[in-house]
Amino acid sequence: MKAKRTYCFNANLKILLVILCTLFLPFEALKSEDLSVPPKNHLRDGERLVFDIKYGVISAGEAALTLQKSEYMGNDVWKISSSAETNAFFDKVFKVRDNIESIATLDEMHSIVYTKRLNEGKYRQHRIHQNYLQQNLSIYSVFRFRRGEWEDQRMEIPAATFDLMSAFYSVRTMDLEPGQVIELNVTTDGNNYNALVKVLRKETINTVLGKKECLVLEPGLDGEAIFKQTGEIHIWVTNDDYKIPVLMQSKIVFGNFKALLKSVF
Repeated sequence: MKAKRTYCFNANLKILLVILCTLFLPFEALKSEDLSVPPKNHLRDGERLVFDIKYGVISAGEAALTLQKSEYMGNDVWKISSSAETNAFFDKVFKVRDNIESIATLDEMHSIVYTKRLNEGKYRQHRIHQNYLQQNLSIYSVFRFRRGEWEDQRMEIPAATFDLMSAFYSVRTMDLEPGQVIELNVTTDGNNYNALVKVLRKETINTVLGKKECLVLEPGLDGEAIFKQTGEIHIWVTNDDYKIPVLMQSKIVFGNFKALLKSVF
């Protein structure tokens, strides 16, 4: 029974950290008058969000999401970067050092390049999706650590596909209402998935930005085991033009993991 509880504990911590990586405004800008005229797509160049990951009342680690405009192959793009790591205490339970990067089209957030470098316990992963949207083609590369070499495969993709992070940022640009279900195609780990984001309800909570009315979202991927190990994962985003993620939660039998927005740069 103890082994099973330890597995669930590690699995749920990993799930929450991956979502923060995979998935999600300067503080002074949030208080300025400029918010009366939202920028295009309601996303701001240079956004950086930092989260405190908690198991109950115990701090387990930290994660950060950054968004900035960049250039790739002569085109203007969005670059979304994320990092997640457990603190010294939780390193003894399940050490995580993850870095993920998404290069997405500036207009629709469609995925161009999706790179994952994961170090979780004894597990390591380095994977890259290079997407050629006009050709409906992706080159999926996996580094085989035991052999010390890359393994590539070609796969078909829809022209309008996202990775996990660009999909979440795309949802942030949408007008959302309770009862709504958003359906997106996501390309990750050598597969195309049907991603569903349910808008469950409105809820007012205390946040680092003050008391905010939020929309509670429930993400899921058909066939993706990471969302099935715990059942429910909920994300609270501010119910305004910016849809800022302020809280993420994964409920488990003997507690829950939370990621709380603690600073905005």
